Amino acid sequence: MSSVTELGYLGMSVTDLDAWRAYAAEVAGMEVVDEGEGDRIYLRMDLWHHRIALIKGDTDDLAYMGWRLGDPTEFEAMVEKLTNAGVAVTVASDAEARERRVLGLAKLTDPGGNPTEIFFGPQVDAHKPFHPGRPMFGKFVTGSEGIGHCILRQDDVEAAAAFYRLLGLRGSVEYQLHLPNGMVAMPYFMHCNERQHSVAFGLGPMEKRINHLMFEYTELDDLGLAHDIVRERQIDVALQLGKHANDLALTFYCANPSGWLWEFGWGARKAPAQQEFYTRDIFGHGNEAQGYGMDIPLQ
Repeated sequence: MSSVTELGYLGMSVTDLDAWRAYAAEVAGMEVVDEGEGDRIYLRMDLWHHRIALIKGDTDDLAYMGWRLGDPTEFEAMVEKLTNAGVAVTVASDAEARERRVLGLAKLTDPGGNPTEIFFGPQVDAHKPFHPGRPMFGKFVTGSEGIGHCILRQDDVEAAAAFYRLLGLRGSVEYQLHLPNGMVAMPYFMHCNERQHSVAFGLGPMEKRINHLMFEYTELDDLGLAHDIVRERQIDVALQLGKHANDLALTFYCANPSGWLWEFGWGARKAPAQQEFYTRDIFGHGNEAQGYGMDIPLQ
């Protein structure tokens, strides 16, 4: 059966493109590409034309997310599988595919109302070396693992899990976190390749479609430099530096110019063959800035 291979790209609606130019390049280290379209810029993390599109709009939220299929045959099989399962799928026009810099594109919506796309054949600018927006010791972890992972708004966890299983992801609950009010948070994590997870949900009500995007550096020193820059610029940190129990990544979570979180990370393990769950993180990740949807004890 057809399965997606990676979370390939994100589109984000943003109200302040200039703030994003500085943040993406000077804080995260991504390469900013401006092709003179006026309403958008692109962020490179590797040799792809882009991994993130920043589109000027009236809102600050996720605009769409793209899941990759291997080739036209896999793409057509996935469209058929989704349609047979009762999911409304619209195969995009050639012009829409060109806008995404892919050979084939289809649009749908996940159960949480998040605009979702499947595609094949991304534009890879092999002739154009990746140049980070600030000096870096290494690169970003992408390749077969995709862009990283996202935590999404989902009101019905079971419906969301069933939807992403249709796409070919697998996974389950990986934490049981006991909250001060006596409730137990049980976030749900799913993967489709070697990355420990590409999507997660189940954190409760969320104002925006997306809680955070996690991306990963190949070198620890680049995470350290990013952490210093965030602290020097007094950017809100929602979760302090710490190490997760599920993916073993050393990370911290800070605000982006759109008011949600980017998780900067290093050293994540690959997806395990069998399911496990945890009751806390290994160390760190103390709560700091409030109001970003991560006000939960991980220690």
